[in-house]
Amino acid sequence: MSNHTASRIRGERLVKYSIITPPFLFLLMFFLFPALIMVVASFRFPGEFGGLAPLFRTEDGTGGLTLENYRLFFSSSNYAWIFLRSFGVAALTTVICLFMAYPVATLIARSPKKSRDLLVLLCVLPFASNFLVRVYAWMIIFQPFNMMHSRLAVIVGMVYVHLPFMILPLYTNLEKHDPTLLDAAQDLGANAWQRFWRVTFPMSLPGIFSGAVLVFIPVLGMFAIPEILGGKDDWLVGNMIKEAFLGARDWPFGSMLSMIMTITVLMLVALSAWFARKGVYRA
Repeated sequence: MSNHTASRIRGERLVKYSIITPPFLFLLMFFLFPALIMVVASFRFPGEFGGLAPLFRTEDGTGGLTLENYRLFFSSSNYAWIFLRSFGVAALTTVICLFMAYPVATLIARSPKKSRDLLVLLCVLPFASNFLVRVYAWMIIFQPFNMMHSRLAVIVGMVYVHLPFMILPLYTNLEKHDPTLLDAAQDLGANAWQRFWRVTFPMSLPGIFSGAVLVFIPVLGMFAIPEILGGKDDWLVGNMIKEAFLGARDWPFGSMLSMIMTITVLMLVALSAWFARKGVYRA
């Protein structure tokens, strides 16, 4: 290997590491370390006045590590029911957002280029106002119809807040589709439904997966909408975590709930990716 080639390889490696290192350090400091802190906290005792007890057992017998938080969670069916309800609300919200977002994203993708930017702007325009202001506006709407503190109000609020997160990934995907493929399918005798199911839908799966992740995970951890628009029977996992940290000040229990939710979400994402690789979703 010549000196020029070796120097070029070293330069390429330097550029590569200079690009990779900053985001790696960012993820290490603001994701991995906090996650490890939450893992350790989930095995600790709560402090006498809230927070965390000492990590190592003291002379008076306080502190140390314990499995009590996990034992309490798995020994009570109430927590399992709240988790199931949370996943049900998140799944229903995701499906509704998908059915509402698909025609909107298709309309934007098939619109003239000069109109697309305006339509996309209209989709993201609600983000210009405060999140809580928009949720409180729904309170005013629901009150005349006696719909406050109901599961329906929670679902409507969830869909309203998260719908743009489904529209944008779908639009980005649909915009790249080659229209000549639909023309070819039509020439081969495919009707409108067959053209959609055999051509458009399979090619839009990456956008659907991206939008589903952007909707499902935030809904699962949402606590403001169930607390404002719903009642005690509409609490989700996010409400339990918020109450554990800020209400009961039982940080170990809140950390345990956060870890279980994180692990469950990662398992679902891995399962979805496995099905996608196996081609289960292909038409």
